[in-house]
Amino acid sequence: MEQHILIEMCLQQLTLSGVHEGEKVVVLSQGQARLDYADAFLAAGQRLGARMYHMRLPAPMPGNGAWAVGETGLAANPEAVEALKQADMVVDLIFLLFSDEQMAIQAAGARVLTAVEPAPLLAKLMPTQELRERVEVGAELLAKASTMRITSPHGTDVTYRLGVYPTMSEYGFTDEPGRWDHWPAAFVFTGGADDGVDGQIVLAPGDVLLPFNTYVREPVTYTIEKGFITDIRGGLDADLIKSYMGTFKDPRGLGMSHVGWGLDHRADWHGLTQFPGGMGMELRSFYGNVMFSTGPNNELGGSNDTACHLDIPMRNCSLFLDDEPIVLDGDIAVKEMQRRD
Repeated sequence: MEQHILIEMCLQQLTLSGVHEGEKVVVLSQGQARLDYADAFLAAGQRLGARMYHMRLPAPMPGNGAWAVGETGLAANPEAVEALKQADMVVDLIFLLFSDEQMAIQAAGARVLTAVEPAPLLAKLMPTQELRERVEVGAELLAKASTMRITSPHGTDVTYRLGVYPTMSEYGFTDEPGRWDHWPAAFVFTGGADDGVDGQIVLAPGDVLLPFNTYVREPVTYTIEKGFITDIRGGLDADLIKSYMGTFKDPRGLGMSHVGWGLDHRADWHGLTQFPGGMGMELRSFYGNVMFSTGPNNELGGSNDTACHLDIPMRNCSLFLDDEPIVLDGDIAVKEMQRRD
């Protein structure tokens, strides 16, 4: 992508995120990764009159290049964390989510925006105020609910007891102190009580395994009791999931994490075939998907900080809050959240 186009995109993003004259904005990068993004954000912020800074961490040491959930190059650099805590906004180009360092930065009042997806996808799914309104309607409904039930024609029937953890919304920009968001994103989620998720989830062909960045090829059946997975069965995909989770040697990876639904009608279910190299944000966001996650819940304030994490967006499911339909067979049932095109 030509740099002047990327600058205009970053200008639109920072404008949505409320950046204004005199604000202190720090762009965080690592090694050689996404330096074109860093330059574009710096240029865009200058045009808005913000005080722009670039914090560039050294590249990971050889042999330590694989990303691990919650582990960042900031962990051994408390001085850098303290500097980031003084910012009004941090643009995260390295992916800080689930880390203690990001939580400390947010707790200090800095808002955080993560941008790590391929530039063409950032352009395709540029956030909008209308999308924010749609997501916030969902967040309001979810925050009031005490139970969530998910069903599917393939045999899913699972119930989450809600009310213990906060409701989170992602709509792709952040203009409130201490708030985090991810560009692109359009979904709403929460977590069930630690011992309050029970039932069965059946993955169907075409559902998505993240971070594998692959589509399910044959059914996988999860049995969940009191918030933990007690059985995973099926064919090759089930074996891959169990093998992957086993490498962490952490039984907390079997805990149920966040759950919610996607709301961006511009996001495509087939997105993995178009934008290789990303982290699957299009798949988390596509309209009417129901996504459940396993592993860490510290993003929601829970105590599970395991590095074993899977996000699984599913198609053609139904989702009910206190028995009221929110998603029906993969389509949004609430008028205020429906697509307007």
